[in-house]
Amino acid sequence: MSFVTDESPESSAPDQEIRSPHWYAVQVASGCEKRVKANLEQRVQTLDVADRILRVQIPQTPTVKIRKDGSRSTNEEKVFPGYVLIEMIMDDDAWQVVKNTPHVINFVGAEQKRRFGRGRGHVKPLPLSLGEVERIFQQAEEQELVVKIDMAIGDKILVLAGPFKDFEGQVIEVSPERGKLKALLSIFGRDTPVELEFNQVQKQG
Repeated sequence: MSFVTDESPESSAPDQEIRSPHWYAVQVASGCEKRVKANLEQRVQTLDVADRILRVQIPQTPTVKIRKDGSRSTNEEKVFPGYVLIEMIMDDDAWQVVKNTPHVINFVGAEQKRRFGRGRGHVKPLPLSLGEVERIFQQAEEQELVVKIDMAIGDKILVLAGPFKDFEGQVIEVSPERGKLKALLSIFGRDTPVELEFNQVQKQG
């Protein structure tokens, strides 16, 4: 995962105050995005840095998953799994609050080499470019509803309802945006393509 960053000298180090807010990308432990967001928002209030850490966002798009029994569940899918975006005025205190939040790995930025000893250096947080931030949030807002189905071409299915109830067949085409699929059913001893609704079939095996 790569982000475009603004590498201007005034905005590249946590030990320099930046009085205007910028968006930063923070890498977090897999699956912990919402936990980090909740913990950080609580820490912001407790540690009195709400004037510097302004917003914590997880860009998401809506999804509908159709299970193999035909039922639907609505959810949100992360645009960038493993990352949280933070709008903040960078200074040492704000940096410490974010960096010490449980499950935060590091800011996205430029790695600084150690002056002595072995091992990796530290990372200078670099703000995202304005164009990158606009693209991320526009992508999340304009993304059409994503429909996911637990079926694929070649899967065996059983028809649960309609004129072909109790027929078995094989999926030959899946159209999530239409909520339909095509399957080959053995009708009068011949394989015949039939269009079915997702909720009319059940995946076998």
